[in-house]
Amino acid sequence: MENVFNTSTSFILLGIGEMEHYKYLYCTFLLVTYLLILNFSSFIIFVVFVDESLHEPMYTLIANLMLNGIFGASSFLPKLILDLFLSSKVISRAACFIQSFCATLFTYCEISTFTIMAYDTYVAVCHPLHYATIMTNKTALKLIAGSLIFSLIIVALLLLISSRVPLCGSYINNFLCDYMSIFILSCVNNSLNKLYGTIVFTAYLTGTILTIAYSYFRILLICLKVSRNAGKKAIHTLVTHVLNFSIFLIGTLFIFIRYRLESINLALIFHILFSVIGLVFPPLLNPLIYGIRTKALKVRVISHLQKIMIG
Repeated sequence: MENVFNTSTSFILLGIGEMEHYKYLYCTFLLVTYLLILNFSSFIIFVVFVDESLHEPMYTLIANLMLNGIFGASSFLPKLILDLFLSSKVISRAACFIQSFCATLFTYCEISTFTIMAYDTYVAVCHPLHYATIMTNKTALKLIAGSLIFSLIIVALLLLISSRVPLCGSYINNFLCDYMSIFILSCVNNSLNKLYGTIVFTAYLTGTILTIAYSYFRILLICLKVSRNAGKKAIHTLVTHVLNFSIFLIGTLFIFIRYRLESINLALIFHILFSVIGLVFPPLLNPLIYGIRTKALKVRVISHLQKIMIG
């Protein structure tokens, strides 16, 4: 680290340099991935929006998950593809903070949506007679809006703290900016800032994981009581959902933990790999897991596709 404050207007993304040897291969892969995310997610959002039979909480939440996936992927993939193609490793200070804000907001919103979806399924299975009054489409939209406002406040505070920290150095050990990669360049002792970030994220994640675990556990118990076949279907569905959430958590937790284990000198490729797992895979898998595998939505998606092909 340098001994003087970093007063430059840009940062260097070391992760892009690491990927440069196979940049055209990475460009192609990332471009195809981004187009798939945009097309799959946008089409599901379109179907949910135009089809009145899908104006229910579950499908509203699925559409919100797709929208958040587009937002998350768009926060870094277009710039990463362009940077790789042009062999550019530089990101302006303003762009770095904006990217950090968007990537972190995507993470919090993704966790919130998974949690609301788990709660929605729990109410539908465990309290079917009261579901129509407890979980209306209006309620789902209020929960989405409330979680978004809450996430915006948390992320804004984190970014405000990181923007006020004096920095030494301009090198970021990743292919994108996140608020911890900015914190680690601090010239001063920022233990209190790290502690704040740790407490906020840990409390948020613990609360949401406990809610999801409790919801799925109760759903499983109810289904097993109904019939063995219902239990098998529930297990299959829950394992699929938990697997997708787990993939997202692996990347998210790695990004959260890696800067706090400063004594462990991990190779840059691992920083890149886990960031991709946390930020690219969920938006790509969500349309398949939550869209195509949901029977009613699948039928409507196929119906709209047939209309487009015939037209």
